[in-house]
Amino acid sequence: MPRDFSPPPAEVIAQDVAHALAEDLGSGDVTAALLPDVADIAYLLCKEDAVVAGRPWFDACHRALDPAVAIDWRVQEGDRVPAGTVLATLSGRARALVSGERASLNFMQTLSGTATTTAAYVEAVRGTRAKILDTRKTLPGLRLAQKYAVRCGGGSNHRIGLFDTVMLKENHIRAAGSLTAAVRAARTAQPGLPLVVEVETLAQLQEALEAGCDRILIDDFDAATRREAVRIADGRIPLEVSGGVSLETVRSIAEDGVDCISVGGLTKHVHAIDLSLKLGPAP
Repeated sequence: MPRDFSPPPAEVIAQDVAHALAEDLGSGDVTAALLPDVADIAYLLCKEDAVVAGRPWFDACHRALDPAVAIDWRVQEGDRVPAGTVLATLSGRARALVSGERASLNFMQTLSGTATTTAAYVEAVRGTRAKILDTRKTLPGLRLAQKYAVRCGGGSNHRIGLFDTVMLKENHIRAAGSLTAAVRAARTAQPGLPLVVEVETLAQLQEALEAGCDRILIDDFDAATRREAVRIADGRIPLEVSGGVSLETVRSIAEDGVDCISVGGLTKHVHAIDLSLKLGPAP
């Protein structure tokens, strides 16, 4: 399946960048002001193996400070690159290049980290039917950015927020009186939205299959129960596993035959990729 490299709307990226520059520059970059404001060049170096993500935010940071800056990318979003790769070269005003350095790198290192981690999970389940999904466990204010990075890494997005998918869990089912009643109420209130139901037992699984929904989340099932759930569902409604998933366990979970595996660690446990922006010609 081709990856979706469509970034969030331009106004979302501009808002992310405005916040990042405001907190870094404040009343002005007092160190960059010591530099002569002349034309200069720079290059972006990736210092470890990575999957690239974050170009729109990097570009927006530098163009916010120097609209005439020229950025020549040598890689595409989603590319896997080895350590030592020059990702891009820049030509612009020296002060603006230096002032935009940290904010632009923060976006690139964070989003490339998310994409790189996602790619590792996607590779781990290759050859199975399982899709790797993200969760809402994102860095505050960067949800759309991180979910974009997940797609760059080959993963798929779960719901964006609480507004675009109905997810029934234990508390909702208890309040409604039964799983079936909760499903009926959700379909009546939000007939146009996807409906996901979390189940805790095989009996609840059977009830969810009979009630009907768009996906069933099997919560805290051991391997044997998980395989039995796959047998019972028999492809009628996709099954999702969430919780307790790691790179060490994801392959065995996928081999049990589930359709989706959601991993909070894609966006929550960020390993920032080591990048640097250096003035001067690229090596």
